[in-house]
This record gives sequence, C-alpha cells and structure tokens, in this order.
Amino acid sequence: MTLFGHKAPPTAILGLLIILLNLAVAVAGPWLAPYGETQIVGGGWDPSSGASWFGTDQIGRDMLTRLIYGARMTIGIAFVTTILSFAIGIASGLIAAALGRWVDIVISRLVDVVLSIPLLIWALMILNVLGQSLTSLVLTIAFLDSTRVFRLARALGISIVALDFVEVARLRGEGLWWVITREVLPNCAAPLMSEFGLRFCFNFLFIAALSFLGLGVPLPYADWGGMVKDNVGGISFGLPAALFPAGAIALLTVGINLVVDWFLSVDARPSGAQAEM
Repeated sequence: MTLFGHKAPPTAILGLLIILLNLAVAVAGPWLAPYGETQIVGGGWDPSSGASWFGTDQIGRDMLTRLIYGARMTIGIAFVTTILSFAIGIASGLIAAALGRWVDIVISRLVDVVLSIPLLIWALMILNVLGQSLTSLVLTIAFLDSTRVFRLARALGISIVALDFVEVARLRGEGLWWVITREVLPNCAAPLMSEFGLRFCFNFLFIAALSFLGLGVPLPYADWGGMVKDNVGGISFGLPAALFPAGAIALLTVGINLVVDWFLSVDARPSGAQAEM
C-alpha cells in the first residue's frame, strides 16, 4: 500500500485494518448482530456462553449485539459531527483570513470566548439546556469543535493569502468565493486532512465521555461510552462487561492515530525534486 509514492509501514497497515473492520461492523451491524439492539436474552451480567459470546449486560442484553450497534452509533455520530465542524471551521477560518480587518477580529474574539472555557463544561451546559437528543448532541459537539478547526484554517489561510498568486487572482478581479475555493483551500488541504483524523478521534472520545456522564447518546440506543457507564459496577465483582466497550474505544483510537501519524510523516517528507536540491 502506498500514498503519494510512499510505502505504508506495518503500523499504518494495522491501523487501516482496524478502521476498516470497525467501519464494516458499523455498516453491516443489523445483519451481523445475533439479537435485537434492546432484546433481553438472559439475566444481568450472565457469563459468556455459546448463545452469548461476550455475556450479557446489567439487564440481560447481549453484549456482542450492543457492541455492534454501538459501533454504528458512536462512529456515525463522530463522523457527522466532524464533517459539520470542519464545514463551519474551514468556512469561517478562511473567510476571516481572506477578509481580515474587523471580520477577522470579531470572529477570532468570539472563538477566544468559547475556548476560554473547557469544551466539556460548555457541552454540559448546552446539553442541559437543550435536552438529551441526537440532534442536540451532534450540533453541540460540531459547534464546539469547529473553534479548533477555525484556528487551524485561519492560520493556514493567513499564510497563503499573503502569497503572490493570491494577489494576482485578486488583481484579475476574482471574487472572494473563487479565491478561497480555487487558491487558498487547495493549498491547505493536506494539513486539514490530517487534522480531520485527529478531530474525528477527539469527537469519538468526546461522545464516549459525554455518554459516560449521562448526557451523550440517549436511551435505548447503544453506544460504547454509555455501555461502559452502565456496566462499570460489574468490575467490582470481577465481571468484564465494561471492559469490552472500553477496549473497542481504545482499539479504534489507536488505529486512527496510527494512520494519521503515517499521513503526517508522508506530508512532512520533501518531494523528489525538493530532496535533490
């Protein structure tokens, strides 16, 4: 496997396989799950058996089934929130960089206000006001995460809009939208793509943390953070139910970081022409 002419190391291949496995489980969840998402198949915290490979949770639902459905919910929400946060952050960041002056000052100060308070505190306040629903969860995380994307997009945009080819485009009479989409955005796509993987990982963990605190994915939907919260009491009795979703969260996080690290290393290497100079 290669990217831009660079062969992938074993760690990147392993990370990609982990991601593809999770995506396959998320997409094909209803066909892979042996039981229904909320179906009770045994007693609370029953041990693993032929009928239930990972045992049951605190009220007797199949853990394997909940893990499969949880992959679809957790990964799906993280992907949607990351897409929305990048749409908001890139648009506002590049507009602020291209226009400058009071537009840049106003947007930057608003972002500074949001960043002055930890995002978890913001999320807890907003979700307590809006209520617990998938829509409010997605919009809240997307809005809060877009502040991080804004800072990166603005920093990249400011360094690019000062270059000669952007000035030439402006002198030709090109509009703001043309300059941003044709001149600025393509030249900052690589670091933004790398950042997408990191922000997806952050949102994935952030959703799990909110679900663990009781303000994430609402019941009766399965998600990995909520499964850890529901079954953490079993650890005191030597029951591993909470370890399965926690392990799934850790595994996917490691896989994403392995792929992103490789992508960053490829992006940082000089091209063939540059290497010869």
